[in-house]
Amino acid sequence: MCDTIVALPSATASGGVLFGKNSDRERNEAQAVEFFPAADYAADATLVCTHIDIPQIRHTHATLLCRPFWLWGAEMGANEHGVVIGNEAVPPRYMTPRDSGLIGMDLLRLGLERAATAAAAVDVIIALLEQYGQGGNCGHMSERFYNNSFIVADPTEAFVLETAGYDWAVQRAAGTRAISNAYSIERGYDRISPALRERLDGLPVSALTNLNQDSRGQGRLRCARSTALLRAKTGKIDTADMKAVLRDHGTDDDSDWHPADAVRRTVCMHAAEDERGGQTVNAMVSELIGNQAVHWVTGTAAPCLSIFKPVLPNRPIPNHGPRPTDQADSDSLWWRHERMHRAMLTRFTENHAAIRAERDTLEAKFRAQIAAVMASGTRADQTRVVEECWAEADATERGWVEATDAVALPRNKYGAAWSEMNEAAGLV
Repeated sequence: MCDTIVALPSATASGGVLFGKNSDRERNEAQAVEFFPAADYAADATLVCTHIDIPQIRHTHATLLCRPFWLWGAEMGANEHGVVIGNEAVPPRYMTPRDSGLIGMDLLRLGLERAATAAAAVDVIIALLEQYGQGGNCGHMSERFYNNSFIVADPTEAFVLETAGYDWAVQRAAGTRAISNAYSIERGYDRISPALRERLDGLPVSALTNLNQDSRGQGRLRCARSTALLRAKTGKIDTADMKAVLRDHGTDDDSDWHPADAVRRTVCMHAAEDERGGQTVNAMVSELIGNQAVHWVTGTAAPCLSIFKPVLPNRPIPNHGPRPTDQADSDSLWWRHERMHRAMLTRFTENHAAIRAERDTLEAKFRAQIAAVMASGTRADQTRVVEECWAEADATERGWVEATDAVALPRNKYGAAWSEMNEAAGLV
């Protein structure tokens, strides 16, 4: 389960493009935030993707990637030219091919590495999809097979690309747009593969959605919620609003909200027992204005309990410990935060209330610092300020750990589901 959102210049306070995504994966499926510089390759180089190998191209763009630790591809990311992409698993009415191909996360990374505009990235993904297809296991502890939808954006425009096997449909976004785990394009697509047009036979692309699976994941419901939140702020949307959408628990007042009692799936996804086995493991918001970009990442799960930290294009990410795996590691930012997050679960409502004001104040401070140094600072100044923001965020979260009101998980299905995952990760 994931959610991706975008606001175009007509909808934002700055006149730029704002992009955001939550990556929802299994509870112990830690996600790395990584920077890969531009690179050149030999004419006969081979690229090893998650399940298949394909020919490498001669030059790849520098990329910022947020990716599950065990995959080659990424859930969301940006490149040096201001292209940003997020993907969603979408359940079709017919069986998803299980033969190995490029998975959605591979296609996302390839689009960023090989395209300098959003339109070009859409074409890259379509060409690769038509040549290699999509398929292969996308699950960590349990097998998952699915098709994909994408929001692809740059500083001037954005597109929704929805796929089914080798087929696809593209719609240019306007104003604000959200996607989730359900097909969302109706009949107003701009381009469509001939085979998909024939298969639909006049039906909207959204008719491809498997309604039985959607009743469990509630992708249409979450997409409607994100859409409503964005539309309510149209014309004045800023980065704080985008972060608020990614932190949304489905209610205008979540002062007494607790994940154990939640009935509906929420944009800020929290795991529980039975079918609610996943959580938001990382979140990203991007500001794209002209030739400048600023990306904000949590690098940690539960965005409502996390701090968004700045990353600038073509800059290494500040050191935040070793690349995480599915085993607890106190030196890793992701697992250090996860220990705090899981300690907060039993008294989630009280702990969430205790940190949110400091969280929001700190993020506002970071935004002001980044805006100032981007306006007049040198490259060295910009690098220094980013590092200082990451260090202050880490110190703040360490303080939250000390102040956390932690009690044992309840002896019920909710507590047992979390205890099982804690034991699997060696988190004791």
